[in-house]
Amino acid sequence: MSQSGLPHEQPHDQGQPPGVSPDPGPPDRRSPDLGSPDPGSPHRESPAGTAGAEGPPVERRRLSIPSGRLIVLSGPSGVGKDTVLEELFRLAPWLNYSVSYTTRPPRPGEVDGVDYSFVDEATFQAMRERHDFLEYAQVHGQWKGTAKKLVRASLERGEDIVLKIDVQGAAWIRPRVRGAIYIFLLPPSPEELRRRLTERATESANSLELRWENARTELAEQDLYDYRVVNDDVQRATRDILEIIERDRPRMGHQ
Repeated sequence: MSQSGLPHEQPHDQGQPPGVSPDPGPPDRRSPDLGSPDPGSPHRESPAGTAGAEGPPVERRRLSIPSGRLIVLSGPSGVGKDTVLEELFRLAPWLNYSVSYTTRPPRPGEVDGVDYSFVDEATFQAMRERHDFLEYAQVHGQWKGTAKKLVRASLERGEDIVLKIDVQGAAWIRPRVRGAIYIFLLPPSPEELRRRLTERATESANSLELRWENARTELAEQDLYDYRVVNDDVQRATRDILEIIERDRPRMGHQ
């Protein structure tokens, strides 16, 4: 499958499914930890183990999970993440999904609590101050965040859970949660991505340009992911992602 026109193009190995970039090596598949984010980032929550005026540092809580896995899916706006995930959950209903919180208004057809949990700025910032988020960031001028509680509960049950998050969130989680699988969804070409963004007609002209500029930045992050899948056909891209998830499971059993 061609990745022509995209940065950091790499041909897939013989034996790899079409559209899936070769695995650069066996990533660390030890049990995941869920620690509290540091205060150093302006878009992340403060750690439970940070010393403050109220007393000495508190030991950071960590969660070791024998079998549940965090599956992180990222990709630029307009690449088709929601469509692929809808098909993925149809094929693999055993997968859980972490519904992100966002301060942006819902688009036509979006359902609160299904596509996103839509909240206002005050509610989001209150959740941030309570350390409710595993990660959060400002994306396209709006806040988005992943609730820690749902992720923790799924992993404690030994269940796999999918996170659809931006590259900022993935960068935050990557050094802090062991055992996660990172998948980047690519368009067939930058021109096709631009066409998809324009034709969905859900953004103002200014918002469209912002998403296009952000997409170029996000595409430059693709090499940081374990796997890259080209979405030139929804069914094939979904099967490729499901194969990655299934193929990765035996590694966990040998840890």
